[in-house]
Amino acid sequence: MEGADRERKDAGFKVRTPVDEARRILEEAVHDDGASDPRTGTETVSLERADGRVLAAPIAAARNVPHYRRAAMDGYAVRAADTFGASERSPEVLRIGDREEAVGPDAAVRVHTGSALPDGADAVVMIEHVDELEEFDELEVADAVAEGENVAPVGEDVEEDQRLYEAGHRLRPSDLGLLRSVGYGRLEVAQRPTVGVIPTGEELVEADPGPGEVIETNGLTVSRLVDRWGGDATYRDVVTDDAESLRVAIQRDLTKDVVVTTGGSSVGERDLLPEVIDDLGEVLVHGVGLKPGHPVCLGVVEGTPVLALPGYPVACIVNAVQFLRPTLRWLEGTTPDPHPTARAVLERKIPSEPGTRTFARVQLEERDEDDAEPAYRAIPTRASGSGVLSSVALADGWVVVDDEREGIPEGEAVTVENWETHP
Repeated sequence: MEGADRERKDAGFKVRTPVDEARRILEEAVHDDGASDPRTGTETVSLERADGRVLAAPIAAARNVPHYRRAAMDGYAVRAADTFGASERSPEVLRIGDREEAVGPDAAVRVHTGSALPDGADAVVMIEHVDELEEFDELEVADAVAEGENVAPVGEDVEEDQRLYEAGHRLRPSDLGLLRSVGYGRLEVAQRPTVGVIPTGEELVEADPGPGEVIETNGLTVSRLVDRWGGDATYRDVVTDDAESLRVAIQRDLTKDVVVTTGGSSVGERDLLPEVIDDLGEVLVHGVGLKPGHPVCLGVVEGTPVLALPGYPVACIVNAVQFLRPTLRWLEGTTPDPHPTARAVLERKIPSEPGTRTFARVQLEERDEDDAEPAYRAIPTRASGSGVLSSVALADGWVVVDDEREGIPEGEAVTVENWETHP
């Protein structure tokens, strides 16, 4: 073992990099060229496939919406001046004209909501304010209207050349509807970040575990998180704890935008990944002040971020949320959005060490008191070990204990992050 590697194993994790500092170091490595544009490149996709994608360029409206004056109500298109003085006691009588003809003096043409306003008309009388005298082809108007009343003008919704979205905007279904209305059928978007997910460990099996064997779950979980976060994951077969095998596996996936390994990231005899990463490239951070999951290793190999996540399932998930999710955002030229949260009263004390950011899994229950604020109780899961996957899978979120705090006492109002429901 080389001297630096021996020192790292001997030192263990006596000094841990704070979470925010580790994230800053990783972000600088991702943006080593100083650019904020997508590092993943761009592609053009149809509007139907653009939901959740990130715009690679600003978008302006290609046309007015509406592109014609349209009726905003069911009724009759008229010249507003012809209704002046109309009332229920003294209605104005107008001639009912054909739909195809222009509206002339003392005439009205039937229109429906959204239909084009006939030439000559400048207002619409609502249907409930008229009395149709069909036998005379006439109309009694019982309410005067002003010019432009009940009419949607050209560009009322969107004006041609109006700036709609900036580069980096993540598209939602409502955005797609608006973009179609202004004339777009295809959009330039950031390519999805590609991620090689490599589970490691000689104890891992796919099914029917024997004594000392463990079902592989981390690679499955992380690859599905990547997909949910807008990436394109390649879920690899398990790689055993062998330095050369790990080296080959990482090198194979350097064509991806990110390489993620699970397991083998600590300082034990079988934790070989930090040394392999350091030999192939550079270890940026090894050991972070968070719990569970401090033995995470963040590095770069040939310009590709390599994240070695811990093998314990909860520790793996916590680190994926804290480091992999933002990495995917940085690669596509955006920043992570905050998670949805709920306020709750803490049911039991959450212990934590100063200098360590703790992620305590909790379940939420509604409080019995009527109109209670906050409306929920946050109940820490009894099983809190970093290897207890059910403590995350059966939780409603987690409470983050900041680095400088020594736990949170029972009864304090806390914020619960619902990290799993947010892309």
